[in-house]
Amino acid sequence: MFAPALFTRSFKFLTLSTAALLLGALAIPQPAHASISADGRSGARQSTAPATKDETPKKSGSKKTPKDTDSTRTANPNSADQASAAYRIGVADQIQISVWREHDLSLAVVVRPDGVITMPLLNDIYVVGMTPKELADSLTEKLKPFVNEPQVTVSVQQIQSRKVYLIGNAARQGAFQLNDNKTVLELIAEAGGVTQFAKTNSIYILRIVNGSEVRIPVRYKDAINGKGKDELLMPGDKVVIP
Repeated sequence: MFAPALFTRSFKFLTLSTAALLLGALAIPQPAHASISADGRSGARQSTAPATKDETPKKSGSKKTPKDTDSTRTANPNSADQASAAYRIGVADQIQISVWREHDLSLAVVVRPDGVITMPLLNDIYVVGMTPKELADSLTEKLKPFVNEPQVTVSVQQIQSRKVYLIGNAARQGAFQLNDNKTVLELIAEAGGVTQFAKTNSIYILRIVNGSEVRIPVRYKDAINGKGKDELLMPGDKVVIP
C-alpha cells in the first residue's frame, strides 16, 4: 500500500518539475525580445536623423527668396524713372509753365500744330521734341536778361500728341498711338509688316525739327539683322514706305 502511494507522489513531483522547466524555457527568450525592441527604438531614432538634416536646406532655400523679391522691387522704380524722363512734348499737348515769383510769366499753353508756343517777353518758342526738363532749362536761359535768377518748372497737363503715322506699302496704314517708346521696326510689326511691293531700302521718317521737315532714312534690312540702327520714333513722326 505504501509503495504505490510513494510512486504516485514521485510521479507528480517529476510532472511538476518538468512543467517548471518548460515554463522556464519559455521565459528565457523574453529578455532577448526586450533587447530587440530596444534596438528597434534606437533604429527608429536613427531613421529620423536624416529627416532633420533634410530640413536645413529647406530653410536656407527659403532665405534666398526674399533676395530675389528685393531685386525685382528695385528694378521697377528704375524703369519707371526712365519712362518718365524719356517723354517728349508733342503737338496739341497742354503744358504748364511756372516761373517762381513771376505770375505774368506763369501760364498754361497748348502746343500749336507748328510745334510752337507763345510766351510773354520771349514770343514764339519751338518746343516739340523737348522733354519738360529740357524746355525748363531753355526757358531759364532765355529769361535771364529779363528776370533776376529765374526758376522755371514745366509739367505736362494733358497728352494729346502721342501719335505716329504709317504711310505707304504697309499691311495697315494710318495713325498709331505712341504710349511708350516705340521704334520703326516695332511700328511696322504692329501694322502687320510690309507688303510684297515695298521698297524696304527706301523707307524714311518725316520729322519736324525746329519748324522744318527733315527726312531720316531707315535701313530696314540692316535694322532687322541687327547691323543698323532701329530709329526711335517721336510724336508726330510719319514713317513712309515707298
